[in-house]
Order: sequence, then C-alpha cells, then structure tokens
Amino acid sequence: MTIITLPGLIDVHTHLRVPGGEHKEDFASGTAAALGGGITMILGMPNTSPPLTTPTVLQSARTQAAADSFCDVGLFAGASPEHVEYLPALAPNAVALKIYLNDTFGPLRVEDVPTLRACFQNWPQDKLIAMHAEKQSVAVGIGLAATYNRPVHFCHISRREEIELIADAKMRGLPVTCEVTPHHLFLNQADAARLGPLGDMRPLLGTPDDVAALWEHINSTVDCIATDHAPHTLAEKHSATPPPGVAGLETSLALMLTAVNGRPTMPQAKLSLDRLIELMHSNPRRIFNLPEQPDTYIEVDMQPYTIQNDQLHSKCGWTPFAGMQVNGRVQRVYLRGDCVYEQGKIMTARGSGQLIP
Repeated sequence: MTIITLPGLIDVHTHLRVPGGEHKEDFASGTAAALGGGITMILGMPNTSPPLTTPTVLQSARTQAAADSFCDVGLFAGASPEHVEYLPALAPNAVALKIYLNDTFGPLRVEDVPTLRACFQNWPQDKLIAMHAEKQSVAVGIGLAATYNRPVHFCHISRREEIELIADAKMRGLPVTCEVTPHHLFLNQADAARLGPLGDMRPLLGTPDDVAALWEHINSTVDCIATDHAPHTLAEKHSATPPPGVAGLETSLALMLTAVNGRPTMPQAKLSLDRLIELMHSNPRRIFNLPEQPDTYIEVDMQPYTIQNDQLHSKCGWTPFAGMQVNGRVQRVYLRGDCVYEQGKIMTARGSGQLIP
C-alpha cells in the first residue's frame, strides 16, 4: 500500500439539491460523498427549487446546511431577472453570484442586458461572479469582465473554442478564470452514446478534439477542477424525460490522480501532483477567497482499484465511471485535526461542517 497525503480538496461546483430535490441529494448525503472523495469544502449551486435568489430561501438553505453537513459548505446566490433587486442583501451570506447564460432549469436563465448590467453593477466588488456560459456566451462573459474590470469565473468549460478564447483573454491580462470537470476530460461523445441517459449532462460531452484541447490547457489556462456533481436517481434517468447531470464528488480525485500516474489508456502523465493540488485546492481557495482549514488533510492509497456503484455515499447511487480502473482511494480525511472519514465510513456528526461565510 502506497499512501500519499494531500490537503483537503475544494469543489467549487456542487449541486446539493436543497431545497426541492432532497430525494436526489441533501446536505448530509452530499457532504458524506464529498468526504469520500477527499473534498473538505464544497460550494453549492443556486438552481434549486425554489432557487437561492431571495434572502429567505438562501437563509433557509444555510440553516439546513448548518444542521446536516459533515464538511464545510458555502452557497452561491442565483442571478434572476425576477429578483435582481435582492443582490446586495444576498451577498453577505453567499460565496459568489452565479449567472446562467445557457441551459438551466427553472427561472435562472439570464437573457436580457438590463439584468446583466444590474448584476455587474450591484454585486459587491469583493465577491466573485461565476457564469454558466457556452460557446459564444463565453465571449459575452469576457466582454463583461473587461467592461466592468472585475473577475469572472467560467464554469465547466468543455469545448476547444471556449478554452482557446479564455486563453486569449488571459494573455491580454483580463480578469477571467475557468474550471473543467473530470467528465469532460475523461469522456466524449462516443461515451455519451454508450451510456445513454447516464452520459447526458450540461454542457454535453464534447468531441475527442474538445477533450484533447482541455488536456492541452490543463497546465496553463485551466484554473480549477470542479465536479459539477449533479445527481439524479436512476428512475429519473431512465424516465421518458431524463434530466441532465451526473454525480462526481466521489470519483474526481481518483480520476485526476490516474492522469498524474498514467494508465494503459493514458500512458503518459498529463500533470504533476503539485499541479493537481493547485487545481483542486490552492486555486479554488484563492479565486473564491475561501477561508483556510487548519490541520486539514487527506490520506490516499495509490493502489489501483475499480470504481463501483455500491461504494458511493451519494443518494443517487450510480456514476458514469462505474467499472473504470483508477488510482487513488481515499482512506482517511482529517478536518481541523479530527478524523471525519475512515475507510468508507463517516466518523463525525451531522452539523460538524462549518458554513461559509
């Protein structure tokens, strides 16, 4: 057994389904899944039901998170044309603002310029703005970052044209950052056809050339690895109208460590261990201005193993990576000096995680 020690990881893109989707995931199951993947801090997305667009709904979700979470949790506020006047009141209790320029479900898609202007003018300068932006919408986000001279973070970038545009913007000194998901790094359109509804997510899986472009930029343009953990039940996925999204909290680290070490289908290491730590710990903390977690680290067994659905803590109980051999099973997680996870078991009480901010 070869054990390595890493800092507690940070996932800046998690769907925890509270309120309104607790049958898919809740704060207890989602944070248990996070610990199982070596993640000690997660940031939850606002496209819940109802969405996190008013102080009342956001505070209710925070109260539930404080009662149920096993690791540290922060929540995004959502940009909504209907509730844009609440932005200043939401900011003190949110880690960032999320703007959806492309596909989303519910009332959070922003298509009008007045709402975009209000977001960039009224959201506090010391709080980040994150965007779901695909293809030409990335250009809109870059233009807004330049116009208002404030940082913009692009979520789940998945296409060559997008990552190259962001690289161009960075070369010109514009304040933009981006994240990439493991499923967009390890799966492509052929996998989507093989997996059926279990391979459907937003953004859709790209071409092999899109995947190659993301790996080409993994050591330069890409700032974070984020899971976009978006669980749905198997019954929902196999229904007549399957919702898009896949689980990712418990497989992200193992997949990325496999890229560090190589495997038969990826014989050349794609990134160093130090770079992985930047992508999954240091950069997320810096970009989102997150608090330090003292005496927090994870112990990982680097022996190969096969991902299995029955090993998951997530309520959804499945992953598109089931059956894949990877390197890096989390053995123990220490949060602020206490062992909170050990060999598949949660070792701490509900509510032991802290709220951010």
